Amino acid sequence: MFVLRIRNTHKRRYALLCLSIFAFLMYRCIGLLSGGRTMSRKVGLRANSSQFTLEGEPFRILGGSIHYFRVPRAYWRDRMMKMRACGINTLTTYVPWSLHEPARGVFQFQTDLDIEAYINLAADLGLWVILCPGPYSSSELDLGGLPSWLLRDGNMRLRTTYPGFIDAVNTFFDKLIPKMVPLQFKKGGPIIAVQLESKYGSFKGDDSYMPFIKEAILSRGISELLLTSDTPQGLQAGGVTGALRAVNLRKLNQGNIEYLNAVQPNSPVMVMEYWTGWFDVWGDLHHVLAPEDMVSSVREMLRRGMSVNLYMFHGGTSFGFQSGALANPSYKALITSYDYDAPLSEAGEYTPKYHLLRELFSRYHRVEKLPDMPALRWKEAYEPAIMYHHLSLWDALSFTEEPFKSPTPVNMENLPLNNGNGQSYGYVLYETTITSGGLLKSEDHVRDRALVFVDRHYIGIFKHQSLELAVPDGKGKRILSLLVENCGRVQNGKALDNQRKGLVGDIFLNNVPLRDFTIYSLEMKESFIDSLYLAPWKSLPHIPSFPGFFMGRLFTYGYPSDTFVKLPGWGKGVLFVNGLNLGRYWSIGPQQTLYLPGPFLNSGVNQVIMFEEQEADYKVHFEDVPDLGMAVDIQ
Repeated sequence: MFVLRIRNTHKRRYALLCLSIFAFLMYRCIGLLSGGRTMSRKVGLRANSSQFTLEGEPFRILGGSIHYFRVPRAYWRDRMMKMRACGINTLTTYVPWSLHEPARGVFQFQTDLDIEAYINLAADLGLWVILCPGPYSSSELDLGGLPSWLLRDGNMRLRTTYPGFIDAVNTFFDKLIPKMVPLQFKKGGPIIAVQLESKYGSFKGDDSYMPFIKEAILSRGISELLLTSDTPQGLQAGGVTGALRAVNLRKLNQGNIEYLNAVQPNSPVMVMEYWTGWFDVWGDLHHVLAPEDMVSSVREMLRRGMSVNLYMFHGGTSFGFQSGALANPSYKALITSYDYDAPLSEAGEYTPKYHLLRELFSRYHRVEKLPDMPALRWKEAYEPAIMYHHLSLWDALSFTEEPFKSPTPVNMENLPLNNGNGQSYGYVLYETTITSGGLLKSEDHVRDRALVFVDRHYIGIFKHQSLELAVPDGKGKRILSLLVENCGRVQNGKALDNQRKGLVGDIFLNNVPLRDFTIYSLEMKESFIDSLYLAPWKSLPHIPSFPGFFMGRLFTYGYPSDTFVKLPGWGKGVLFVNGLNLGRYWSIGPQQTLYLPGPFLNSGVNQVIMFEEQEADYKVHFEDVPDLGMAVDIQ
């Protein structure tokens, strides 16, 4: 509080000048404390007749997608700085509901899921943000980013106004949206637009659903530009009044643009997802898009005055069990890498696409020079880790939660686990007693893949394409075991409601349904992997049994570098480093290496544990270059 008692006119003017300077300095200090941003703005992003404006000035969105949940937090800044150096002005990200609310009413917004810190960092580095809060995101995630506990309701209808679904959405939005409100443009933050749902036009199960999502967003305080995102075929059905329709595509087709203009006349054209590459599935080839083809499409969009968001600019990695699956024409599980053949590689390396885009985007930054490209990080080919200990699956069962007994099979989501939330990922072991051999039939009730054992001796496999298996004859009672893996829930389409995993119905032996199961959960959480250090491991090179766990050590010196894990001689399983689940590996490819970021490693000794289903080499190799398999051009 300042009190002025100055009668002399000149002195009074001098004092007022000093106060004005003081107020200006205080304003600047407040701006610096808020990340260099003013505290409020009046006019945000608007879609006028032919172009966007921001604060009333013409604005073109040069966007790129990076998902914070697919990048180690230690690398957020590096990836965003490379984005800025490429000439991109807007960061786009989805929000994975399944990761933020892994159990009903249990929320996680810390460490690698600290979305507020992610968005604030984008602002500090000079990037605007388009937020895609879902609740559904697709983005090649298990169940499209929806939490699996929703499927405990046998009548669940996902992405509709079914009461059980909208109640859960409201609870999630009650937690998420208030965190986003202060980060909006008009409140001094970087969020200039919010996408409603994702590609609903191709799903379209409920006419009331998109209006509900819009109201859920607005009623919680979102006031920036709203938009929807659909393929050309879904533009009409997926839109909602009051939200700009944006289009997703790979090739610029005059017919598509004319259709968009007809559906939404007198509006700027926004390509919300320009696909810079594609995702891969196990057993297929690695999909790539020629850099020249990609850049020529982007160049044409910009020539026409369109705004564009590159999906993906940097794909990253679907660590753990994040990867989803495809349903059509048949079930196929997605690989761990989400490299996507994007301009910035899975490990943050510059690609030919990056350099071409930087040259192109530099023409749209005439006022300011693009920032220098950040230096690349060193990649290390470490000495192999020798797997010196082995633990059979059967010996590891005592370290799982108490097994559950049931007269009939119970699917993964409905197991009495995790405080009534069921099991989300991993494996489930079903065991029962049989007294004869014969023909075992799955009736397509195995989701998605099951190794079958009699008295813990492997006899065969069930998967989507194999529905029958011969059980050898034997005397007396024997234990039949089915180790069932959730290989990834389908991420999109009408099949979402039918993505329960494990055994989803009866298994028949000689046309008689099996009964009286003992069920073990093998969710492969970090706490379970840590508990295995106390297990009765056996020293190799005794002949190991499969499935089983293998333990070894990786030694690093100094500040650990990124590396790529290569597994020749291994079959199929999951890799853990220092308790962290790097993801699935499978010899059928295309992916032949798993990305291991340096921040996941300790200087010195690092524990490596493999869960291997069928065969092992006993060595884990580390290389300084990735191997995503034989490539095929995207058609």
